[in-house]
Amino acid sequence: MTIQDLGYNDYFEKLRIDNNLEDFEIGRVIAEHKGRYIVKNEKGEFEAEITGNLRFSAKSRKDFPAVGDWVSLINYESDFVVIHSILPRLSTLSRQAVNKFGELQIIASNIDYGLVLQSVNRDFNINRLERYLTLCYTSKIEPIIVITKTDLMDEQNLNNLLNKIKIRVKNIQLVHVSNETKQGIDVLKKLLYKGKTYCLLGSSGVGKSSLINSLIGENRMKTATISKSIDRGKHVTTHRELISMVHGAILIDNPGMREVRITDSSDGLESTFEKIYDLTQNCRFSDCTHISESDCAVQLAIENGQIEKSYFENYLKMEREKEHFESTVVEKRKKDKDFGKMIKHYKKTRKSNKY
Repeated sequence: MTIQDLGYNDYFEKLRIDNNLEDFEIGRVIAEHKGRYIVKNEKGEFEAEITGNLRFSAKSRKDFPAVGDWVSLINYESDFVVIHSILPRLSTLSRQAVNKFGELQIIASNIDYGLVLQSVNRDFNINRLERYLTLCYTSKIEPIIVITKTDLMDEQNLNNLLNKIKIRVKNIQLVHVSNETKQGIDVLKKLLYKGKTYCLLGSSGVGKSSLINSLIGENRMKTATISKSIDRGKHVTTHRELISMVHGAILIDNPGMREVRITDSSDGLESTFEKIYDLTQNCRFSDCTHISESDCAVQLAIENGQIEKSYFENYLKMEREKEHFESTVVEKRKKDKDFGKMIKHYKKTRKSNKY
């Protein structure tokens, strides 16, 4: 195995040179466990921790390594290494941290494509699907929609479900698969390119681990049977993990997310809800809220059946979340600034009292 098999390319080599890291070994973070990491390169897999300097200079969670990061390494031992620094990220897939307003949670980094999974059973929710798409667009990651567990639905109902997606979502690759019958697996494999990194996104129980097993042709990932009481699979993935595939693509398995809250994602929302943004150009008022104003092109489109009301309502909900996140970020920065001033004043006062 070479480092290129993990996704290393000329872009990252240039970053390595530009950041004066030619004298360091390079590896990729393939797993994280509560502040401890597993790093992999051509020499093998190593348990790793970060340097004290990197830990104490970190201002937020994004300054710590994440699965998918390329890192410089020092102090090799038989099965242990120290992470010296993180190479600048090509992309960062992140969401609003649960119960931590104004903070981001990094899902993974240096991702090329997001495999957005939803199953045909009770998990299917097109509003949630649009949230995942916004997550990808915000991170400049190309999404691919993968509908799973198609063996649980007859052909007619499956076609109706796929058409429902196509009405709401445009210009995105859509694949449907069954991990039981293997139908559609070969179609998906053709979309997985050598050297590219794919992150699996979806709720618990949509079949992410089963899909990985189908793609790599072995039962590597632990799976669970569907619960008859709630008609969905159990949560089995507990941490993010990077997996190299036989034909050269790289997969990142990701724990199921109950919440996908929107951050400062104007570009992401504009890509997901392109039809609404296009319509707003025809509104009578430049500051139209698209709710009660006269001559509103969006409301007219809803009345004429050009766009679904639920599509617009989902847009409004996510737009409000974005605005709330942005306001909490501003508020948090102000508090941090005020706290910094207080500490500075305290040190200055303490110093003057000594003399």
